[in-house]
Amino acid sequence: MAVVALVDDDRNILTSVTIALEAEGFEVRSYTDGAAALAALDAKAPDMAVLDIKMPRMDGMELLRRLRLKHNFPVIFLTSRDDELDEVLGLKMGADDYIRKPFSQRLLIERIRAVLRRVESVSSRSETAEDAKPMVRGPLVLDPHRHTCSWQNKDVTLTVTEFLLLQALAQRPGHVKSRDQLMDVAYDDQVYVDDRTIDSHIKRLRKKFKMVDDSFSAIETLYGVGYRYNEAGTRN
Repeated sequence: MAVVALVDDDRNILTSVTIALEAEGFEVRSYTDGAAALAALDAKAPDMAVLDIKMPRMDGMELLRRLRLKHNFPVIFLTSRDDELDEVLGLKMGADDYIRKPFSQRLLIERIRAVLRRVESVSSRSETAEDAKPMVRGPLVLDPHRHTCSWQNKDVTLTVTEFLLLQALAQRPGHVKSRDQLMDVAYDDQVYVDDRTIDSHIKRLRKKFKMVDDSFSAIETLYGVGYRYNEAGTRN
């Protein structure tokens, strides 16, 4: 039974979504503000979390920022329908997906299942003998079995989505992956995402690597085409 943390200051949403998720077999831990959720989720991490962005005391983005200091479990943001800035910022901060309010409970459940399938996909692929071995590309080391990443022997903490995207690019250095191909890697075909979502994840990936190596340039953009992992950019 997957454990889903639900954080929203709207008690009506908490109640209705909790009932819907429990009916689908999920265990739900609900919180009405970010501060209370932070303490509880730090103490015992869920399988994934659904966070409202606009909350008193501590909003969803600040909560995510603090959670990402220690945890990598996937996160879906709930955001206002007209606030596209929230969506972009949320993805750049490390959210795996977002849903605009008002939303259908069925849509939320489908998105939760899709994200959890991606997590399971990473784990199942690591069970084969080949995938259990760390992938080494110069200073880059990706270990699917442990879900760890390092660059120049320095740890780089990645979300599930970021890990899948980087793994897809690094598997075949020099080969271009279109945005559509990367969407297929990172998202279930039942879930619609646009180009901006992939772009935001790639920007977040680059930012994380530049935090440990300011000269990082291994992920290249081919405008109008897609992205590729440039092995030449890994040589120091």
